[in-house]
Amino acid sequence: MSQRELVVLGTASQVPTRHRNHNGYLLRWDGEGLLFDPGEGTQRQMLHAGVSATGITRIAVTHFHGDHSLGLAGVIQRINLDRVPHPVDAYYPATGQAFFDRLRYATAYHESAELRPRPIAGPGPLPAPGAPFELAAVRLSHPVDSFGYRLTEPDGRRIVPERLAAAGLRGGPLVGRLQQQGSVTLDDGRTVTLDEVSEARPGQRFAFVMDTRLCPGVTELAEGADLLVIEATFLDADARLAEEHGHLTAAQAARVAAEAGVRTLVLTHFSQRYPDLDGHLDEARRHFDGELVVAEDLARVPVPPRR
Repeated sequence: MSQRELVVLGTASQVPTRHRNHNGYLLRWDGEGLLFDPGEGTQRQMLHAGVSATGITRIAVTHFHGDHSLGLAGVIQRINLDRVPHPVDAYYPATGQAFFDRLRYATAYHESAELRPRPIAGPGPLPAPGAPFELAAVRLSHPVDSFGYRLTEPDGRRIVPERLAAAGLRGGPLVGRLQQQGSVTLDDGRTVTLDEVSEARPGQRFAFVMDTRLCPGVTELAEGADLLVIEATFLDADARLAEEHGHLTAAQAARVAAEAGVRTLVLTHFSQRYPDLDGHLDEARRHFDGELVVAEDLARVPVPPRR
């Protein structure tokens, strides 16, 4: 059975607290493992969460502030120490190339794994060889170059057993050919098409929105997402600070999610000024009535079942 879930490795903004590690989020998507924004301490949080470096297939950094990238050095070295057998793609803003290089080669180590840098010069589709989804970057609004990420599974079709039986197909190689070719011809001369024995299966969507003030990119990323992970650094009472420093409030994030038709909303990236997050939950609930998660370190959040 395929596994699609978000493993939360850290939820703090700017500085870690006693109960919140720097950012870090691993999206498990079938056989893929996408590590987003590995802040300081991510490697140790992976250990606590039972996450292996060999499970990482891609790393995606939104921007080069320390709470979103200082863990890169340790994660990259661990990937090499464990001799991860598959290539690992690393996505990040191209304007931060110098930071990426410094973190990649922060100390001496033996390179035994293939890390493929994928600097992002602008918004649009990203190369994701071998992935069962499309990956795209969308520009956000922060004091430094910042991109959000969107994962989109292509639409497909789901075989309906009753329709299959009605068409005289009982499974086996013939059904496999039908799925590959779109139609098959039976021994009695009848042609059965895939559309006749199946129904549309909408692809799922995941969006990751970190440090940004409200901007068109936030809405674009959130649109129709089955699972949206979004920063909620401040509460509305501190909206002026949020705007000034390029962040969102819990209410803003929830309103965006509601208007975009998000199914599961995950709030994270909390300022240390809020030791208690009940205010974030209450503020977001006033605007969003879907599945709402105020993220905690080491929590697991499943991607909701298909529609």
